[in-house]
Amino acid sequence: MPSRRADLVALVIFERIESLFGDPYYSRLVNGFADALALRDTGFAMLMAQGPGDAKRIVQLAARGKLDGVALCAVPGSHPLAEQLASTGIPLVFAGRPADPGRFTYVDIDQVGASAHAVAHLVEGGRRVIATISGRRDLLAAEDRVRGYLQGLEAAGLPADSELIESGSFTRDGGAHAMQCLLRRRPQLDAVFVASDLMALGALEILAQEGRKVPEDVAVTGFDDHPFAVTLHPPLTSVRQPIEDQGREMARLLFGLISAPAQPPRKVILNSRLEVRGSSAPAPGRVARAS
Repeated sequence: MPSRRADLVALVIFERIESLFGDPYYSRLVNGFADALALRDTGFAMLMAQGPGDAKRIVQLAARGKLDGVALCAVPGSHPLAEQLASTGIPLVFAGRPADPGRFTYVDIDQVGASAHAVAHLVEGGRRVIATISGRRDLLAAEDRVRGYLQGLEAAGLPADSELIESGSFTRDGGAHAMQCLLRRRPQLDAVFVASDLMALGALEILAQEGRKVPEDVAVTGFDDHPFAVTLHPPLTSVRQPIEDQGREMARLLFGLISAPAQPPRKVILNSRLEVRGSSAPAPGRVARAS
């Protein structure tokens, strides 16, 4: 890789344009990343990787010394871009756990533990038939949230049931479709752990259409704790992850790697917490289980 600095870093997001602007997660991550760059004399490019041609161009930019570093977000676990970029010698940082976590620097939360805690909260509210709407199953974060859901069920002594798991692909429409599928297969479900607030919006719409009251009939928890969560009726219980802080930390680590490329990879796990609101309150007459 050329030694001359380009004074330009890239945030590469594996997502379609319509999803990028429709999901508050990405805007919050970009804001945090850009905030950390504001005091540095370095340019910032946001690049989309929607197909093989996009990935090839990003690798070419890195190989030609046009970028000083790359931050990667929403990379499918099986995609070769990380390996291709690593072969150019460019510094890399990931949003979330990469497929090879011992090799690359990344910033994440405890996705498994946070999800298991959300399920435990539903169990403590007396819920017994708990479904989940997962994200894109090619993303490790989505898989980790399913793992946490299953761990939460196991810890409560509740059986795992594949018919209570449905992917919503991290979109509002996907969350709505997943909720329809779950209600059709398991109409007796009394809670759903939704792996993003955006999918939870779609799920709540379907529950209302089907005459299922929240939280009286079905308790709902989301994930991300976007600002709109508190404006819903009832307000949405959600796992708060510090998305802007994740973006800032990614930028900080990336510049550290640019300054000292030989340093070993780092794992930064940020704190999260469950913001409990009305959507997951115990149903009237339901006996809550002690924590």
